[in-house]
Amino acid sequence: MNLQPIIKTTKEKKLIGIRISMSLNKPKYIELWSSFMPRKKEIKNQIGTNIFDLQIYNSSHFKNFKPTNIFEKWAAIEVSTFESIPLHMKSFTLKAGNYAVFNYKGLNTDTTVFEYIYGEWIENSEYEIDDRPHFQVLGPKYKNNNPTSEEEIWVPIKNS
Repeated sequence: MNLQPIIKTTKEKKLIGIRISMSLNKPKYIELWSSFMPRKKEIKNQIGTNIFDLQIYNSSHFKNFKPTNIFEKWAAIEVSTFESIPLHMKSFTLKAGNYAVFNYKGLNTDTTVFEYIYGEWIENSEYEIDDRPHFQVLGPKYKNNNPTSEEEIWVPIKNS
């Protein structure tokens, strides 16, 4: 695999969605997405149609990586204001910052893209992982469990 990212600086974003704590060895993807997708239309003041698949890791998550490490996962939509938050949903402000953005095409269950990003690309780049949320943007070309699906993988970075 030889995906080359585009380095982008994102502006602050307001997100509304549902969050859940999980680990890679005890994933709760189905629980999260099945509770969010039927309710996403309840979110007012949406900006665009992209869905954010956001992960918030502990600062030592990658330094002491184990599949049992707990992290917070969000299914969310960008909004212009937090004025109206649906019941059982939460707001989150994604701070501005630099990201390596990988345009990925393939199955969302294929973990080799993440193995490449975190195990190979970051090690051979001039960057290190920054302690900010990681996220995927699921846009109009995203198709769950489809090999032709496309998404953007945003990895927070800072200079080494």
